[in-house]
Amino acid sequence: MDDTVTDGRDEPQTDFSYCCGAITEVLKFGSCRLHSGHKVLFLIIPGNPGVVGFYRTFMQTLHRMFGYHHPVWAVSHAGHCVPPDSMDMVEDVSSAEERDVFGLSGQIEHKLAFLRRHVPRETSLVLVGHSIGSYIILDIMKRNPDLKVLKAVMLFPTIERMAETPQGKVMTPVLCHMRYVAYLPLFLLSLLPEVLKASLIKLVFGGIRSLDHTVVQPTLGLLSGDCAVNAMYMGGQEMRTVLERDNITIKKNLDKLIFYYGASDHWCPVQYYHDIKQDFPLGHFRLCESGFRHAFVLDAGEEVASMVFEWIRGDLRT
Repeated sequence: MDDTVTDGRDEPQTDFSYCCGAITEVLKFGSCRLHSGHKVLFLIIPGNPGVVGFYRTFMQTLHRMFGYHHPVWAVSHAGHCVPPDSMDMVEDVSSAEERDVFGLSGQIEHKLAFLRRHVPRETSLVLVGHSIGSYIILDIMKRNPDLKVLKAVMLFPTIERMAETPQGKVMTPVLCHMRYVAYLPLFLLSLLPEVLKASLIKLVFGGIRSLDHTVVQPTLGLLSGDCAVNAMYMGGQEMRTVLERDNITIKKNLDKLIFYYGASDHWCPVQYYHDIKQDFPLGHFRLCESGFRHAFVLDAGEEVASMVFEWIRGDLRT
């Protein structure tokens, strides 16, 4: 494996299309179209907000460490991106509303539709979920047990009792009852010049010493207004829906699952790690020893990707 290669294989491509009638952004390292020769695809399912640009460094590191052998893609949540000028947020407003594509269940169906449309059945998957992306992966595996999932890596997984967590107790009233109050300031922020918005973002992130500056541009997209509104709507449903852990799906797929819990994660307390480890003593559960934050993409994308590589390299001998 040659980690010194820096040619075009390390440059991503971004595609926009409609999936379930909603704008979807896909960030791709490696092959942009899959064919029968592609035996393995890494697919990143983001947290909320589901903006794929946040995962650029994480994905680039994974792609490089596996010797550029496997494509690494990330699919945004429906409506969690800024559409190109030639496209709208939704293809058909009434259809999007009927499907509730921006809601949590709609987002899960959105990922299943994406897999059906873009990934050949014979392609094996390494699914990597972050935060609510872990919940989505478990539901994907439940709804489509025939998917060829080699491994599913759950990073800082919010898969149970979200509203009871320290952060959940703060955010549940905001997301479920007061989110409309936030729409006006979001709208006003969206009117600011890009340069001023970028300065505000850097100011907010100023306390992060090792900030990955590739996250600034994706954060700008969130301040466009509609992206943040869709993220808050989905967040409200998460608080109401993510209650009991899906032990049945976990038990059926235990040998494929790897869970990584934060040591000081306000969205997923350490007690949840101890609980799931006690319920599934043969499972692969890890507790962070490096002090990574829940939003690891802000400053530790490379380090977390290196850990994922070490966990699963034996399953992907090339």
